[in-house]
Amino acid sequence: MGPRRGVRASRAAPVSRTSRAARAGQYAVLAAYLVFLAFPFLWLVSTAFKPARELGSLHPTWIPEDPTLGNFRQAFAEQPLVHAALNSLLAAVCAAVIAVVLATPTAFVLARRPGRAAAAATGWVVVSQAFPFVLVIIPLFLVLKSLYLVNSVPGLILVYVVWSLPFALWMLVGYVRAVPRELEEAAAMDGAGRLRTLVSVVAPLLAPGIVATALFAFITAWNEFFFALVLLKTPEKQTLPVVLTHFLGAEGAADLGPLAAAAFLATLPSLVIFAVIQKRITGGMLAGAVKS
Repeated sequence: MGPRRGVRASRAAPVSRTSRAARAGQYAVLAAYLVFLAFPFLWLVSTAFKPARELGSLHPTWIPEDPTLGNFRQAFAEQPLVHAALNSLLAAVCAAVIAVVLATPTAFVLARRPGRAAAAATGWVVVSQAFPFVLVIIPLFLVLKSLYLVNSVPGLILVYVVWSLPFALWMLVGYVRAVPRELEEAAAMDGAGRLRTLVSVVAPLLAPGIVATALFAFITAWNEFFFALVLLKTPEKQTLPVVLTHFLGAEGAADLGPLAAAAFLATLPSLVIFAVIQKRITGGMLAGAVKS
């Protein structure tokens, strides 16, 4: 018995060491990926607080030697950042809300009644995400022109809703399929109709999915540049990503300090919103499932 135990221990040790090595390798790759993602943002923050003489230095440093808020003051003085941010906020919030309102009942129907409609919707998601912006901008411009929605924020909102709706629908279909059918059957036995079941039973369980989908639609609209550049010509109606390009000179020379300051401010809403609602995204899938 003694030798057998020794053999078993010797066989288990390499497996344990291999498992620890694999886990350490995973953590190392994850840390390297986080550094890769964080580097541009950290460099942006550093640049936003550097004075002009440090920006032109041949030996740049991570931490500004003489931090200043002058870049922020200059950015607000040169461009209407507040007004542009309000335009972006209006377009992003409206697009996110409309996309979620339209996608939620549609996802419920597609998930509970699979067939040709569900297959067509899946194909629509794949095809819509495969088309490049340049390919659709001309017919899109002509359609909006016929509807008198060119150079208007409502027209831009309509574009954002159409563009984010396929992916929002695809996300919510997966969340609906994760909801047990027994809950809907119990609600039907109690006399609840389809609409009431969706609102009172399914919707509370879909809260994490709805929040995640709305966040995706919001960030997509907030950061979008190409459609806003083509469809909005009046400076008072332009969104924040378009206004950021005004810090570039006629020959492509960038006013680096104010540009970094404005870009840093433009990234804050997405970070703050994600930090606030991340718990709702990851937790409570079955919250409210207990019948009262």
